[in-house]
Amino acid sequence: MIRLLIADDEDLLRGALAALLELEEDLTVVAEAADSLAAVRLAVEHRPDIAVLDLEMPPADGLRAAEEIRAATDARIVLVTRHARPGVLRRALAAGVSGFVPKTTPAAGLAQIIRAVAAGRRYVDPEIAASALTEDDCPLTDRELEVLRAARGGGSIREIAAQVHLAPGTVRNYLSAAMGKLGVASRHAAAHRAWEEGWI
Repeated sequence: MIRLLIADDEDLLRGALAALLELEEDLTVVAEAADSLAAVRLAVEHRPDIAVLDLEMPPADGLRAAEEIRAATDARIVLVTRHARPGVLRRALAAGVSGFVPKTTPAAGLAQIIRAVAAGRRYVDPEIAASALTEDDCPLTDRELEVLRAARGGGSIREIAAQVHLAPGTVRNYLSAAMGKLGVASRHAAAHRAWEEGWI
């Protein structure tokens, strides 16, 4: 029997997925979590064979939860996502994630992927893998990336400036340039986009 932890902040989706996977003779759901902190705690408590995690779960993302679960248990990780960016895939594979699938995957297909992962294999959705091979080059400079990396923490311009050892006006210029290149309206959106693409 393959023991599963299901973690997703959408109650209806999590419950439906757990119910569908429980219909499989060789799968059993031992815990369900509604956020990434609970996912880590329940993984340590229940020691599942596989943790199926939503990538976009609050308060931290599912990838961070995956890293913590991998560090604390022997569980293998399958990440499920709505928006699969190539950079996130690279980070997930580097973190030891065994499966990377879109939320459009049917439950029966996910059950097969879980079995493959439990047997020690990896699975990456073919479309996500193809997009990772054809992604665009980063249009941002090293300094713009450094400032966006600091901006991910949500600090003020002054706090970002202190962190990267630049004047606040210079930080504003770098952020403005990055926002223009990425076609977004805020520094937070620019930092999130750069993170999704795997540039920071």
